[in-house]
Amino acid sequence: MTAYPWSAALTNFAVTAIVVAVVFAVALVVAVVVRGGRHDGIDVVWGGGFAIVAVTTLLLSAGDGDAWRRWLITVLTCVWGLRLAWHIGRRNHGRPEDPRYADIISAARGNPTLHMVRKVYLLQAVILWIVSLPVQLGQYGFASGALSVVVTVLGVVLWATGFTFETVGDAQLAAFRADPANRGQVMDRGLWRYTRHPNYFGDAAVWWGLTVLALHHYAGLIGLVGTALMTWLLVKGTGKKLLESTIGERRPGYADYVRRTSGFIPMPPRRARA
Repeated sequence: MTAYPWSAALTNFAVTAIVVAVVFAVALVVAVVVRGGRHDGIDVVWGGGFAIVAVTTLLLSAGDGDAWRRWLITVLTCVWGLRLAWHIGRRNHGRPEDPRYADIISAARGNPTLHMVRKVYLLQAVILWIVSLPVQLGQYGFASGALSVVVTVLGVVLWATGFTFETVGDAQLAAFRADPANRGQVMDRGLWRYTRHPNYFGDAAVWWGLTVLALHHYAGLIGLVGTALMTWLLVKGTGKKLLESTIGERRPGYADYVRRTSGFIPMPPRRARA
């Protein structure tokens, strides 16, 4: 294992921080000027932002990392991020503003745009950069031997598992919602029978896979910070916890679904009580 090119990696960190700031600044301008103050487009930027960071790192890391690993990490990140951006964009098309952002704007005591910058844009930009650390770290450093093979195989398997859960789960939920007969009902079929949030579980598995890919060098351990943050957000932050705090009030039978179905990690459903 050769020495890690810290100077190049630190330069990469600085450049990607600037790139992320520019991306979110453009998203803010589009939301205010083009979309008349509608801000749910930032959810599309979220997935696309990771793809931009990956491509930026691919360009900057030339000569400082294994070419095949750099391309593998970039492709996996872009496939995940662009699919997520496309899915959210299609889901939000024709719908009113996301209630989360409408609530944030309504709570503004001063300039609503500045309020959104502080509460949403700046926060999401920082989180995106931190979560993307495995993608950046993994593209630097050279490695060979058993360790490189193990982390590559395990990382790809974890990524593929997560991507499958997220993609299939989203498709199953979209088909369920498209059927008028299911209006007001609880989705408890397919992957949703084994976890209440196959999409969130899939997100977490994807990022743990990308993190493992970065462990070809000890420097990749720093990426655990980003993936731990992503997992916490999905389980305790803006993902599972926030969604379930409101959905139970709107879905009859949801409490029973919660009782018999795993909250995150896929598991066989629990049996009904006698």
